[in-house]
Amino acid sequence: MIFDRQVTFYDTGEEHYDPKQHKYVGGEEELVTLPANITDVGVEKSAQIFGDYQHRALVVRTAYEPPKQWGYLKLDGDSRKYVLNTYRKPLKFFTLIVGETK
Repeated sequence: MIFDRQVTFYDTGEEHYDPKQHKYVGGEEELVTLPANITDVGVEKSAQIFGDYQHRALVVRTAYEPPKQWGYLKLDGDSRKYVLNTYRKPLKFFTLIVGETK
């Protein structure tokens, strides 16, 4: 399996003012970037999982464990955001099924 794409995980925490640092902290924060293998879920499997094939879903496989808490991810620095639908841990890799968000 070739891990030829880069997946960046982001946190979507609340932004708040920290009087000790004299600035706003929190908000959207980049957590980690991991090498990944990306494939399309496909029409048949998408219809089984989501009930329709209009849902754009991708399978993201990483060799390293993704963060425990994250809000969304981006692929190769693209502007599209993907949120988690399903998380699995087979024998070798970590597998996420993600869907595009608006």
